[in-house]
Amino acid sequence: MPLDSPTTGAPAGPTSRTGQEVRRPGLFSREFVWITLGSCALVFLGAFESLAVTTIMPVVSADLDGARLYALAFAGPLATGVIGMVLAGNWSDRSGPVAPLYTSSVLFAVGLLIAGTAFTMPVLVAGRLIQGLGTGAVTVALYVVVARIYPARLHPSIFAGFAAAWVIPSLIGPFAAGLVTEALSWHWVFLGVVGLVAVATAMVAPALRGLSGPGSAETITTGPIPTAAGTADHATAPPARWAFGRIAWAILAALAVLTLSLVSEIEGIGLPLAGIAAIIAIVAVRPLLPRGTLRASRGLPSVILLRGLAASAFFGAEVYLPYLLIERHGFSPSLAGLALTLGALAWAGASWLQGRLSETLSNAACTTAGSVLVFLAILSALATTFFGLPPAVAIGGWVLGGGGMGLMYPRLSTLTLALSGRGEQGFNSSALAIGDSLGSALSLALTGVVFALFAPIGFSFAGVFAFAAAIAVVAVAVAPRVTGKTLSPASSPARE
Repeated sequence: MPLDSPTTGAPAGPTSRTGQEVRRPGLFSREFVWITLGSCALVFLGAFESLAVTTIMPVVSADLDGARLYALAFAGPLATGVIGMVLAGNWSDRSGPVAPLYTSSVLFAVGLLIAGTAFTMPVLVAGRLIQGLGTGAVTVALYVVVARIYPARLHPSIFAGFAAAWVIPSLIGPFAAGLVTEALSWHWVFLGVVGLVAVATAMVAPALRGLSGPGSAETITTGPIPTAAGTADHATAPPARWAFGRIAWAILAALAVLTLSLVSEIEGIGLPLAGIAAIIAIVAVRPLLPRGTLRASRGLPSVILLRGLAASAFFGAEVYLPYLLIERHGFSPSLAGLALTLGALAWAGASWLQGRLSETLSNAACTTAGSVLVFLAILSALATTFFGLPPAVAIGGWVLGGGGMGLMYPRLSTLTLALSGRGEQGFNSSALAIGDSLGSALSLALTGVVFALFAPIGFSFAGVFAFAAAIAVVAVAVAPRVTGKTLSPASSPARE
């Protein structure tokens, strides 16, 4: 069976005495139901907070007289999240995902508690920084939990569940946060989630008992895993060392991301400063990625790179689509937001479809088709603004883009685990999340510079969408390279 099939390495289903195949357990079978619900709940709560804060932050800033720290309240969690990703990945490879998951959940809850009880903007920003550190670490720890708990055949389905847990808050998060703020206070948007984090963590706890060490023999996915070098017995793999150098690079990358979020607004020197910060971020991120990532080497490196490129292109364009509809076409904010809602629905639908067809629709087909759809979506927005086409063109295109992301994201997660040895799941999962986070941050900061640069000649929107489309073209070129090469445990976590 080719490597790009999501069922590679999965054992054949058991048979009964009559020779008929016994029904294999699914995500919501008795042995998986609580870990499935709890994991998806943790992803959902992190996504909800990320989207809800966008709605309430103007109220928070006015209440706390914090206009000067407004941007930092958004950029801070993204920056500290990168550090959390690296720490959780390294820690998971050393001793398993249990301690990192519990610790990151506590950090997430503590950050929410500090932000929710803040009466000054600096205190709220401090809570957001801790919250981001926990959210980034939770993401990576959950990826390793998936690798240790679920059989390979269920990986596409559980990652589809994670994708849906991110999409659903985009439909209800901003509206719900607005209602809570109006009926109670913005403080409860943070405080109301603290108890839910505890409940979600309690749901996953039973499945994590006895799940420890980089080569634990008690998990469902235990056993020899074939690699390019032969058969590696990951149950006897030695634990990874603390990668203090990699942690230091993560801190530098986080500072560069934070700088990118701030300097684009500096008049006159914003562009060169953004360029310097972008270069620093790229240099700093190289040791955090598998060898060959920035060269688009076939296999795992291209999986990580494609994730970053897809995030850069899609999210770099998405934040300007409602702006275009309101500014150029006279849409109300709620109507302009409908375009994003339709894209989110398409994302969820495509994620469900690829999970449903996990044994017939290959990873290569999903990633290639998904990257092409994202490019077409951004092209539709570019054509709408450049040629003055009806806004329905951009909105319809964004539905295609959401579908493309829904096809790609779960399969890129699946491929990351399929190409990872037992002792490198944490490193590679953190690399995937870092590529996603830094890709989005770099793109958003640079599109801000492009928007300001082209504003005097009236082509600000066209410049932004053209920039995002160029990134999408690179993603289309990289997509076919995600399959066809299996890396050995010794080589895949090596630094770029």
